[in-house]
Amino acid sequence: MILHLVTIVLGSHLLFAAADGIPQFDVEPSCRAMENTEIKSGRTVAMCKSDEQDARNQLGSQWAEFPQSDQRRCTELTRIGGTPSYVELLVCLEMAREVKNLHNDEKNSTTGQGR
Repeated sequence: MILHLVTIVLGSHLLFAAADGIPQFDVEPSCRAMENTEIKSGRTVAMCKSDEQDARNQLGSQWAEFPQSDQRRCTELTRIGGTPSYVELLVCLEMAREVKNLHNDEKNSTTGQGR
């Protein structure tokens, strides 16, 4: 019975995550951890959650623009440590995109295509 319940819960989570492709994170632990750090930034848990929701919304409008390989890699990297964050995921994806753009710009300038 419990195994069936776990299967249903996990299965519904996967279906929900697949609806828009963006992984589902529980940001509460990372926001609470931020509050408990020795470095006091003046940020509250509510501010952290708001930033996380803003990043989630931004991912919602840009997710399809990122290559699936970057989506997978950044999602895996963001989950390391057990406190995933949409802000971290968004930054990872944006950095991957910028690195590719820099490589393309360098390639174009060395082949004369950038002129």
